Amino acid sequence: MQLFYAAYFFWPFARRAPEATAEVPGPDAEPVSIVVCARNELHNLRRLLPLLLQQDYPAGFEIVLVDDRSDDDTYLYAQQLAQYYHEKVRLVSVARTPRDFAPKKYALTLGIKATRHARLLFTDADCIPATNQWLRLMQRGFANHGAAPADLVVGFSAYVEAPGFLNKLIRYETLLTGAQYLSFAWRGWPYMGVGRNLAYTRACFTATKGFASHIRQLSGDDDLLVQDAVRKGQRVAVVADAAAHTLSEPAATWAAWWRQKRRHLSAGRAYRLTDRLRIGTFLLANMLFYLAVVVLLFYPNIWVPLAVVCTLRTLFVSAVYARLSSRLHQPVIVGLLPVLDLVYFSQYLALGISLFLNRTLRWK
Repeated sequence: MQLFYAAYFFWPFARRAPEATAEVPGPDAEPVSIVVCARNELHNLRRLLPLLLQQDYPAGFEIVLVDDRSDDDTYLYAQQLAQYYHEKVRLVSVARTPRDFAPKKYALTLGIKATRHARLLFTDADCIPATNQWLRLMQRGFANHGAAPADLVVGFSAYVEAPGFLNKLIRYETLLTGAQYLSFAWRGWPYMGVGRNLAYTRACFTATKGFASHIRQLSGDDDLLVQDAVRKGQRVAVVADAAAHTLSEPAATWAAWWRQKRRHLSAGRAYRLTDRLRIGTFLLANMLFYLAVVVLLFYPNIWVPLAVVCTLRTLFVSAVYARLSSRLHQPVIVGLLPVLDLVYFSQYLALGISLFLNRTLRWK
């Protein structure tokens, strides 16, 4: 099963032809609305907004900044920016969230309603675009679906490299998650995207009735919207080259990372059954491999063939993942891949048990 996923999804995706660079003439005539939702993000917005304003996109764009009940100086900073760049920056302020509504989804809905353009591009306040061509390349994704234009474009959001094992694990987990949802979408089976780098049309948002099906669920403003869009027959395209990435600062502590992963994985219960089976099969095949190895260690007479199988599997998986890391510009230390792989699937098992025993989640 692992060989099938690697040979059918991951390796062909990693080997696919590079996307056209920004210098190549492309369909750049559609204006775009960039939507950013922020709550107490003054420090991050001071870094992000200047980079958004520097995006190289001749057709024009606007930035719709949604201040979601901030109690720092986010509103004042955004207001000053909107006054100075009145043609490009617009401010939407959320004073309160209706009871039982997910705060971010409600704030995003208000921001989307305030946009002027038909094409919408989303990122988070704690992200930055990798280059000033991010907007141009992501919007070109709408034309990457063959004869008919795409309704939704999924991109990749990487994490900044830093010292420490936790950082390496986070970037490895991001690499494998990206490899799954990007290669599945590339094969015609999209199931999720990340709100740090996602684009869709206002018509797509209307077709899914916005976040209505999961407005009370804290997570899922990105992946559950993709799920609803696919159910409604919306066309999905992939943009994965490095110039179209966004970059984020990873969690600095194990506790913060654990809370973040619990929140992200909680949305999986609302996925379509076929998607849950497809993702679950990949995870289960890898977890069963490690469990089988542990059990078979108690049988000394098969240690030699067990070592051969483990070595061959490790070499094969490492080669595929190393190629993926190069394709997605998410570098990993090849020598650490076996350790990261073991920890990655072990933490998924632990997270699944944690969510089963305690489903209480918090939003910032």
